[in-house]
Formats: sequence, C-alpha cells, structure tokens
Amino acid sequence: MPVSTAYPPSEDQRVLVEGDVDAAVALMTVRGHWDRALRQAVTTKLHKCLAEHPEALIVDLSELQDPSSASAPTWVAARQAAREREPAVVLALCIPPSLPLADRMQHLVTQRLLPVYAKVRQARVAIAGRLPLTERVTLTLPPEPESPSIARNLVGDACLAWGVPELLFPSRLVMSELVTNAIEHARTPIGVVVSLRGGGIHLSVSDGAAAPPVLRKLARPQRGRALDERGRGMQLVTATTAAWGWLPTRTGKVVWATLIAPR
Repeated sequence: MPVSTAYPPSEDQRVLVEGDVDAAVALMTVRGHWDRALRQAVTTKLHKCLAEHPEALIVDLSELQDPSSASAPTWVAARQAAREREPAVVLALCIPPSLPLADRMQHLVTQRLLPVYAKVRQARVAIAGRLPLTERVTLTLPPEPESPSIARNLVGDACLAWGVPELLFPSRLVMSELVTNAIEHARTPIGVVVSLRGGGIHLSVSDGAAAPPVLRKLARPQRGRALDERGRGMQLVTATTAAWGWLPTRTGKVVWATLIAPR
C-alpha cells in the first residue's frame, strides 16, 4: 500500500524534521520539556520518519529538558524500530555530556548499538563513515522543458547498470513526474538523485521551494468542460511506488519515492 508522509505546520513545533537533498540522512530536533504530549509527538514523527526509510536518522536532543531521563525508553524503542527496517536505518543521538540523559543512555545501550554524540556535526561525520557504500548517481538540472527527459534517461541507465531492468519503466515514469512537478511549481534548479537501496530504487528530487507537493483528488469529468489534468502526476506516483513522501530542507524541500522490484 503506497504511503506518503509529510509534516504540516500544524503539528507540534517542538519536534522538527529536516532532510538532506537526497533524503539519505534525516535530522529530528526535539526541544522543550519532556511530557506526555511531547512523547506522543516524538513517537508519531519517529514512525513517520522511519517509514520514509532514510539511510540514517540523527535525533538532536540538545534542547530537550529531561532532568529525570524519562525519555530514555523512547530512544531505546526507536533504536529497535530502526534496526528492524530492511535494510536497517542507522540511528544516532546528539546529547551534550553535561545532561543527565547522556549518562543514562550510555548505561542503557552500548555505543555500538546506539551511538551518542555531543554535537550534530560530530554525528554527521561519524555516520558518513558508517553508512554502507550505496550505488548512487546525481545530477543538477535547470527548470527547463528538456529536464524530465534527461532525468528519465539517468534512471533508465542506472536500472540497467544495477541489474533491475524490471524497475526501468516505472522508475522513469515516476522520475519524470517528480521533475515535471518541480519545474511547474518551484522553477528553481533541481537536484536529482537515483540510489540502489535495499534491492529497490530510491529516487529523490530537491528544489528551492518550501511548499509541499499536494495529492489532489481527481475532478470528475463534466460534459462540455475540458478535463482538469492537475493532480494526476502525484496520483500516478502514488499508484506506482511502494512509498513516497517529502521533507523540508535548508534550501527548500526534497520529494522522494521508493520502488521495489517484484519478488
């Protein structure tokens, strides 16, 4: 069943999620006093983030107020959930050593299973060395009419080179829709990434517009009126992919989609 995930502004702003331009590493920032409402918000967004299946998830707890370390079971459960993904998602916490939670987490799990770093920058550097080598091709395209064709060819060549020809046509179709959508709505330079991840193809398209993609309901055809084609692109993406979603980035957003080869 296709899944799309997004983070509307109405959600708890004490838990923010940001992706990088290829949706490989996600950063979750948790701030404020740890209480039941915050625990529920964190749990919800953890599930959403892991459903997007990034290669790694960094949770920044530098601004979390938790003097009694009551949040510790949540992070232990998150580690288990990340390990159960196929392939597993690398999870790391960022907690200043002066906070009681840092010492608590060090005692609960070993550094190998759930690493704890003092700063986000340290976590990013360390995780880059832990991620498996992934087949990946990237391209930057202008918001021009020929860009969807160039992106389609990039995906097709990658599928043939990686031995997944059964994903060639659906991946080309999805990539074309994502790039066309970025051209129409963002009109900024477009970053395209194609990755071989867990036996499937992971596509990501980044642009400079913060507005999320919208999955519109298709309008019913009416006699005497032209058919409204808007919304058909993302409907097609939903029907073709195993999952798709989007994440805000520092420069705009990244829209991703995963296609799995039939067994």
